[in-house]
Amino acid sequence: MDVDLVVPLKHPRDGKSRLRGAVETEHHPGLVLALAKDTLAAVTSSAQIRRVLLVAADPRAVAELAELGVEIVEEPAEKSLNAAFRHGEALLKADDPAAVVGALQADLPALRAGDLTAALAEAAGRRAFVADRQGTGTTLLLAASGAPLEPRFGPGSARKHAESGAVPLSQALPTLRSDVDTPDDLAHVRALGVGKHTSAYRAELFI
Repeated sequence: MDVDLVVPLKHPRDGKSRLRGAVETEHHPGLVLALAKDTLAAVTSSAQIRRVLLVAADPRAVAELAELGVEIVEEPAEKSLNAAFRHGEALLKADDPAAVVGALQADLPALRAGDLTAALAEAAGRRAFVADRQGTGTTLLLAASGAPLEPRFGPGSARKHAESGAVPLSQALPTLRSDVDTPDDLAHVRALGVGKHTSAYRAELFI
């Protein structure tokens, strides 16, 4: 089953507000970009991912990410995470109404393509989601083939997605569940093993 993914991204200077202080202030935008680069590098290495649409607050600020093989579009007038996902979904389905669309967070720097592939296999064409390691948020939401994505991201999104009928995936999937919102999350993914872009932030840069 091939999947088209929508990945939202704020301007690097504005993203990951709860992560401020993990590195010196001048390095924060670069760290946000590094998290996204490692996420997208893992995603585009998966044979089951057909297209990746990055919905960006400022496409010019993240233009370098196109080198990873992703398509970049500007976010819609409604500035919200769910609106970004719906916008990307609409663009993908305009090209292929039967597309299986997924929504993925851009802050999974330890992601391994194997975990993503395993999640797609377990979903088996159903509307399904992967909760974060705390069990409250959502890192990946998959629509059923030709069906709407119906994103419900935000506080308590795992519960909201389950209540809306999405199937919670049960495999361990440690690198797919480990998003980065806080300095503790960053320490966790560094222990798992992050990609080369996040690794480039040497230990002495971290407070």
